[in-house]
Amino acid sequence: MDFTRLELVEVTRNFGRRRALNRVSLTVEAGTITALLGHNGAGKSTLLAIAATLMQPSSGAVRYGEHASTEGGSLRARIGMLGHDLYLYPELSAAENLRFFARLYTLPDVEGAVARGVERAGLNERADEPVAGFSRGMRQRLALERALIHEPRLLLLDEPFTGLDGAAREALRDRLRAARAAGTIVMLTTHDLAAIESLADRSVTLVDGRLAA
Repeated sequence: MDFTRLELVEVTRNFGRRRALNRVSLTVEAGTITALLGHNGAGKSTLLAIAATLMQPSSGAVRYGEHASTEGGSLRARIGMLGHDLYLYPELSAAENLRFFARLYTLPDVEGAVARGVERAGLNERADEPVAGFSRGMRQRLALERALIHEPRLLLLDEPFTGLDGAAREALRDRLRAARAAGTIVMLTTHDLAAIESLADRSVTLVDGRLAA
């Protein structure tokens, strides 16, 4: 499955009486990086979760090119997500985590994908250690490689620069540039405006669940 754009049409999401998103319409094209800005509670994480098919909108529609969000597993196989929950198994090593997800995505060269991911995460010397003993920055780098291991067409990142030092931040920026060059749709949230300066092609702002003018 391939697609060239992500389109949200009048997307609303309610949690009981609270409206987290209010009629949000947004189109994001392949080969671009879009920064989603806004204060805590503005609805950014909810929007990413809906785009990732982890949550359904209360109303409105999400389209992935010609595909709908109801297409399930085949669609999710083309999406990479890095959220506040890093989706890593702490009792497994870095290599074992990547191997699990590479097999989950039925990659043809599992061990090659694991080796590349460990190297890009800067974890060669600790590849066989349990993730439970890793720092936040190390886990963040590993989780990014977990999200990218299957070369997704849509990459969704929630505060990806959290816990990263200067070198790791620049490495992440390089990875995002490479993803953009490969035609990936990239959408990320961040409070670190310096990190996305000269990186994002576009920025949009959410205010109380609505896109700001």
